[in-house]
Amino acid sequence: MILGGGSNLLLTKDFQGTVVHSAIMGAEAHETGDGHVLLRCGSGETWDDIVDLCVSRGWYGAENLSLIPGDVGASAVQNIGAYGVEAKDLITQVEAVEIATGRLVQFTNEECQYSYRQSRFKQDWRGRFFITHVTYRLSLTFEPHLDYGNIRTELEAKGYDRDVTAAQLRQVIIDIRNAKLPDPKFEGNAGSFFMNPVVKRQKYERLAALYPNMPHYTVDAEHEKIPAGWMIDQCGWKGKTLGRAGVHDRQALVLVNKGGATGDEIVHLCEQIRMDVLNRFGIEIHPEVNIV
Repeated sequence: MILGGGSNLLLTKDFQGTVVHSAIMGAEAHETGDGHVLLRCGSGETWDDIVDLCVSRGWYGAENLSLIPGDVGASAVQNIGAYGVEAKDLITQVEAVEIATGRLVQFTNEECQYSYRQSRFKQDWRGRFFITHVTYRLSLTFEPHLDYGNIRTELEAKGYDRDVTAAQLRQVIIDIRNAKLPDPKFEGNAGSFFMNPVVKRQKYERLAALYPNMPHYTVDAEHEKIPAGWMIDQCGWKGKTLGRAGVHDRQALVLVNKGGATGDEIVHLCEQIRMDVLNRFGIEIHPEVNIV
């Protein structure tokens, strides 16, 4: 098992095998001459430390991914994303070791076949490669992404509605996440437990006719993304508990350990929620968390 920060892992039993964790650190940058910087990071670096570094140095593009837990290596596996930005928008190269042979390999962004919370490292390459370094392409020109969720509302509330800086945007993203996501140091959780489902436009239009206020995000001409947290909330799960496992009272996308819950109890709650969402909306939602 290759383990990053462990924030996206749910254990239901002891793992019978070897756990490997990256301690490869460092971040090296060089300008490309076309208004961008290539930043090569060790896979053991904490992701949010890298975002902080980028903002402080004037390398832009990662601000919306502030405070996502985990390590650099996981960003390339999971294609982490938040507030309209994904790691795939920044990644240019992934370096790895083929575990079976020790061979050093390099992959382009295209070879990793990134999609929403997916990559080949989670599919046919699962368990085959140990990521050592990830290279990101950042811009020297700040072009803020503000049209996702409640970013603009929060910026305006803080008086940042005009000429917002990258540092201000990063702080607002951090404040939004802290306001709706519980601190795992005090209440066990894995952040967003479910992926937001992407549905065909016809399916979305049928649901929109029934739920005119349903939030959604256009993926392309044929697909819409519907927030799983909204559907879970509509099913009445926000703030509810099932034994020692529960749903967070401020963000229905987050499952929490109320004290002493086992991995199996969290999984049971997950399955009950999935069943209710399927029965009400006809949509299958899937865990973002890796369950072992």
